[in-house]
Amino acid sequence: MKHGMILALVMVMTLTAKAMNYETAKHEALFLSDKMAYELNLTNEQYDAVYEINFDYLICLNDPEEVFGVCWKRRNEDLKDVLAAWQNKMYLDIEYFYRPVNWVDAAWVFAVYDHYTKDVLFFNAPSVYATYRGGNSLGKDHFYAGLITDKPDSPNHELGPTPRPAESSAPMRDNGANKPNKKVLEDPANAPTGKGPGGKRPGGGAPKGGRR
Repeated sequence: MKHGMILALVMVMTLTAKAMNYETAKHEALFLSDKMAYELNLTNEQYDAVYEINFDYLICLNDPEEVFGVCWKRRNEDLKDVLAAWQNKMYLDIEYFYRPVNWVDAAWVFAVYDHYTKDVLFFNAPSVYATYRGGNSLGKDHFYAGLITDKPDSPNHELGPTPRPAESSAPMRDNGANKPNKKVLEDPANAPTGKGPGGKRPGGGAPKGGRR
């Protein structure tokens, strides 16, 4: 009896150790969504929705076997509802967005950090960042269908999120022209290694990986 209780406790502790906690999910969803906004040229409205979808996916991960399970499939369906067709194609082709997380050596590993400097953001946080607690993507199928009223026809639009101020040391892009801030990107310490707006990579070259 005692042995069984101890075994059950160990199993619970193991599952808890593997589960994505709230603060980690929130932090990583923000970083991932910021980079998706930058590379996919999201509108402000899309940026909010993408953050919610990414958060719901990450908070759903209670076990490594769930990485590419039901919540991952729901994420892909919701993003398809939120993104324009050209944005969704880019999303599917960028591996570190399409498969953003995995379980390696008993820890969650986020692929986007192979391409961008940790904790450096392009934009202010989504308007829902402080208030969203999760559930939209988990409540019903296609929650976001029809909610995004203005999907951009091309990368050249002026509906994007607000860039972070230059003094934040984060790379920025001109929100009107949708081009990287050349002065900031010329500094190697600030330049990101991922693609820039419209699929162009700051400094040239192609992103690693990608789903082809």
